[in-house]
Amino acid sequence: MKFLIDAQLPRRIAFKLKSLGYDAIHTLDLPNQNYSSDRQVMQRAILDGRIVVTKDDDFVQNYLLKGEPALLLIATGNIRNTELEQLLDNNLNKIISAFANAHYVEMTKDDLIVHQ
Repeated sequence: MKFLIDAQLPRRIAFKLKSLGYDAIHTLDLPNQNYSSDRQVMQRAILDGRIVVTKDDDFVQNYLLKGEPALLLIATGNIRNTELEQLLDNNLNKIISAFANAHYVEMTKDDLIVHQ
């Protein structure tokens, strides 16, 4: 499974996913780094078959219109990066399973919502 972590999320999420054996990059790894436009991020994700991990509602709107790219929306509000990392750790197996049948998954502080 391949991931592209959006600019407003910490790069160490990509490092963590890599350490677990997943192919993960952060926008800092793209040519324009964190200055990459949403369109550039989406194009790269689609080209590489990556799931965009983001807090940005613009990606949700694009997904609802076009059905791509695959999307993991982090809908936790403002939380510490350590809390976010713990949530991802606690839910990663469920997230991976959800993407077997869906292309849009939303993670809140309390729940994992799989959009069909």
